[in-house]
Amino acid sequence: MTLSNRVVFFLALSLKQRNTPMPNDAPSVDGLVKVYIKIRQAIKDKEEEHKLKVADLKAQFKLVSDELLEHCKTNNSEAVRTEFGTFYRTVRTKYWTSDWAALYDFIQVNDAAHLLEKRINTRSMEEFLTENPDLLPIGLHSDKAYTVQVRKPNTK
Repeated sequence: MTLSNRVVFFLALSLKQRNTPMPNDAPSVDGLVKVYIKIRQAIKDKEEEHKLKVADLKAQFKLVSDELLEHCKTNNSEAVRTEFGTFYRTVRTKYWTSDWAALYDFIQVNDAAHLLEKRINTRSMEEFLTENPDLLPIGLHSDKAYTVQVRKPNTK
């Protein structure tokens, strides 16, 4: 099935679901943009609906988790076995800094580069490579892909 046939199929399916007659010929660019915007809006609507449902579940989940943590604290226990499963509490520690320059100095002085996560800031790397086209880090890889984006027309 070619791309244009798949687009026609999905356009037909979309129009059928909305009780709209399907045109006889392949969809125009205007038609594709119209469908693109409708599908994008439908996705946003579903995602928002899903977010609300998940937010409610997360709130309930937090209440139950807090009660289980309180049980551990009150009973001075790290784990409790029940008929339905075992729950236990763990300590999760997060670190951050309010002075990045001092942290970088600390890392350099103590040869502790392993304290940082291994990822490259895309925007900064693009700027660096644009400003320094002759400098390329060994082992640097990149992946670029075209995508399409559609904006609604401005209403006046």
